[in-house]
Amino acid sequence: MQLGVDSFAARPLDADASGVTSSESLRNLIDRIERADQVGLDVFGVGEHHRADYLDSAPALILAAAATRTERIRLTSAVTVLSAADPVRVFQSFATLDLLSRGRAEMVVGRGSFIESFPLFGLQLEDYNSLFAEKLDLLLQLRDREHVHWSGEHRPALTGQGVYPRPLQNPLPIWIGIGGTPESAIRAGALGLPLMIAIIGGETRRFRPLVDLYREAGRRAGHPPEQLKVGVHALGYVAETTEQGIDDFYPGYARTFTKVGKERGWPPVTRTHFDALRSEHGALLVGNPEEVAAKIVGHSAALGGIARLTFQMDVAGLSQARHLRGIELLGTRVAPLLRTLMAPAPLAL
Repeated sequence: MQLGVDSFAARPLDADASGVTSSESLRNLIDRIERADQVGLDVFGVGEHHRADYLDSAPALILAAAATRTERIRLTSAVTVLSAADPVRVFQSFATLDLLSRGRAEMVVGRGSFIESFPLFGLQLEDYNSLFAEKLDLLLQLRDREHVHWSGEHRPALTGQGVYPRPLQNPLPIWIGIGGTPESAIRAGALGLPLMIAIIGGETRRFRPLVDLYREAGRRAGHPPEQLKVGVHALGYVAETTEQGIDDFYPGYARTFTKVGKERGWPPVTRTHFDALRSEHGALLVGNPEEVAAKIVGHSAALGGIARLTFQMDVAGLSQARHLRGIELLGTRVAPLLRTLMAPAPLAL
């Protein structure tokens, strides 16, 4: 299983009081990606938002900066809001990233969990589904061939123009990112694309029907099982002790989700709610290395096996020092434990 980190380049929760500027926040993020590379993590993802709370409206630029400071770690979007983007420009940006990183670029494409990008780019929210389906079709054609003949409803046609540069990887990896929509899981399976599920609440095992739909759609489409990879984007944080992890993570987590909840009609976050999400089947991965590693194994079993898990830590407004230490513990403690816990049992003689 690949292990990594995702970030939304969140501005510090106390940015005004702490004096941490937006420039410093982005530089800190590049330092975190570099540390993830140094401790052997497999992947680092940067999201895309168009809100004052986040600094990730141009994730390919952030990842390109990280490409010059890293050697091995894979660099991906998490997610690219494809519905509000031009697939040609998205492909060009990530092909360029792939060249800069010597073949380490990936995309996770989705429809996004916020809607600010629609009015920002002159799009209609009622076209939410058709925009994504059409633009995904074009993006995959751009990946497959240099000259594309294509027409659709939401973008001017392509009549054989060349799209450059071409990436180093062939094909450039593209995942489908989803929240909980069955139709999206079925689409990913039918296309034979790897699936990244954002599980930020509830019980992980309740997402198993989505995974089953995905794998069944892939099987029906004739894709081999090994091509139908499943990943999980999870909220989490690793500290030396469980108590320290909770003390570090809970206050910022509660503030962030209470604020978002006001926009969506959710009740305020309580410690009881947090503790439930930290329980055996809950989605949160917060604790010491041994506890978190064991829970990841449980998540994988609940979903019938996963190929990748990425931690989203900056939702809690952690300090840079705590971010870096959490990343170190993921690479030096959690990853080795996972390799041991998930190693095949030796054959009986």
